[in-house]
Amino acid sequence: MILTVTLNAALDITYRVPALTPHASHRVTEVIERPGGKGLNVARVLAALGHDVTVTGFAGGDTGRTLHDRLTREPRVTDALLPVDGATRRTIAVADAATGDTTQLNEPGPSISPAEWSAFQESYEELLRRGAAAVALCGSLPPGVPVGAYAVLVRAARAAGVPVLLDTSGEALRHGLGARPDIIKPNADELAELTGSHEPAQATRDARRRGAHAVVASLGARGLRAVTPEGTWQAVPPARVHGNPTGAGDSAVAGLLSALVEELPWPDRLARAVALSAATVAAPVAGEFVPSTYEDLLARVAVTGEATAA
Repeated sequence: MILTVTLNAALDITYRVPALTPHASHRVTEVIERPGGKGLNVARVLAALGHDVTVTGFAGGDTGRTLHDRLTREPRVTDALLPVDGATRRTIAVADAATGDTTQLNEPGPSISPAEWSAFQESYEELLRRGAAAVALCGSLPPGVPVGAYAVLVRAARAAGVPVLLDTSGEALRHGLGARPDIIKPNADELAELTGSHEPAQATRDARRRGAHAVVASLGARGLRAVTPEGTWQAVPPARVHGNPTGAGDSAVAGLLSALVEELPWPDRLARAVALSAATVAAPVAGEFVPSTYEDLLARVAVTGEATAA
């Protein structure tokens, strides 16, 4: 079982419009609702790859009840979201059919009380003890959760002997790094904010020196750059895929995590992550990928670099 943590879960709503025009009324041609938040997107992709996944975090209010209901329809996904008094947020994506661009609106999450945070930590440690093969800690922190929350969760995973991937940003990432996660997966902007460097090669090395065992940076159309104890690699998709980029980074996390559990070498992990990320851009909503696109790209991802000498 792979465990994903989404402390700021959401109900993702995608509106499709023929063209998005500022200051105008729009006729929506399609509405799609899905469980959302980064860790839930990761879980859906992991399940599609054939892995059993348990999702945890918080859910509350009418939106939280909808979230629980939707999760019952997800094969291979076990719902372990904890109830809270506040209401789960919604994220609204407006997809412009004319340009292929997407405009994203993200509501704030519910305020989490100290008692709710304490209950979550107990539940999380119990899930780790049940035999998690790996854990992904994903996304932003809702109000009320301490800024060092991910550091606490990373340490708990490491104490349980469970590999942990951290995918967050800002101060939550800075604090989490101090607990030495096995992998972090920042995008280019998050990496620059963390290190002060806009040069990917330098920034990934700097991020690793700050505490991560391995750093895998998402560089958009330029693919992924990884700096690990086993070596340094760059993985690039064979062609640019046009579509909705929402969730592409989450699919990369699912690729890295599934390949870690399957004990694949780093070049194969990166190829899978890049192919899944690009195949997600081709899909209509976050947390999904186009299987045929994934299979086509997987064989053609270019991975360059070298292993560290023994």
